[in-house]
Amino acid sequence: MLWVLLLLLLFPFLLYIAAPQIRKMLSSGVCTSTVQLPGKVVVVTGANTGIGKETAKELARRGARVYLACRDVQKAELVAREIQMMTGNQQVLVRKLDLADTKSIRAFAKRFLEEEKHLHILINNAGVMMCPYSKTADGFEMHIGVNHLGHFLLTHLLLEKLKESAPSRVVNVSSLAHHLGRIHFHNLQGEKFYQSGLAYCHSKLANILFTQELARRLKASGSGVTVYSLHPGTVSSELVRHSALMRWIWWLFSFLIKTPHQGAQTSLYCALTEGLEALSGSHFSDCQVTWVSAQARNETVARRLWDVSCDLLGIPVD
Repeated sequence: MLWVLLLLLLFPFLLYIAAPQIRKMLSSGVCTSTVQLPGKVVVVTGANTGIGKETAKELARRGARVYLACRDVQKAELVAREIQMMTGNQQVLVRKLDLADTKSIRAFAKRFLEEEKHLHILINNAGVMMCPYSKTADGFEMHIGVNHLGHFLLTHLLLEKLKESAPSRVVNVSSLAHHLGRIHFHNLQGEKFYQSGLAYCHSKLANILFTQELARRLKASGSGVTVYSLHPGTVSSELVRHSALMRWIWWLFSFLIKTPHQGAQTSLYCALTEGLEALSGSHFSDCQVTWVSAQARNETVARRLWDVSCDLLGIPVD
């Protein structure tokens, strides 16, 4: 009994000593690509903070024309100026994009298509997590509405431009939490049962299913557009702002959690690394292909989710 008590007393100290190695292990993936992006056009959603900001900064550093597609334009303008100063790249632009409102998504896409002749990389990074039950402007449950349907519509509206700019890429930021997700078509909007943590998991599963179905369709058409989903790791960001419990856990284990810079590495890997074309539709973590849940491999569910998403968004089903 004494040795158990002693171990419990020593455990926090031992964990503190081991923290650097544990953190290194959890942050092992690094994008080593040296690809430069002069003349390339990139859109990053949710680029005014966290992983999105770090992703946009690195792409700007490599010479790309980068659009920060954000709901909070004022905050995004400050970030754009910061990135311009740090990278010397003045082609960092801010555009209003509220993924909780399809009118905003369509307005963003319309303006972008009027402004740009090309789109080489679309990074669907923005997201919400553990929100109290609420709905988007179009009546969708917030997690499925923003994390899945918003990016589904945005990608659909920009897809022809991506095809015209091929070779091009779509990168969807998902999460390890997808393993707890299920697509309940009878309760997609959470009206029969709702739990905020699970709602997030369901939406992250939808991201992977969307990636795989889009990749299948693009490969069949020989479009030259490839698609990847990823888990960025457990990252210190504003994503947990809606949950006091998660904020406390993040604080408690802060010495083990990735920085936004570390969290952006797999997004950058999927966006930049040469030779990934054969892996279109794959899921990545720490800059390497990783396994997904059985639900995420269900082609029948993926195709049905595609059709249901099109119906909800008023997109003709092909």
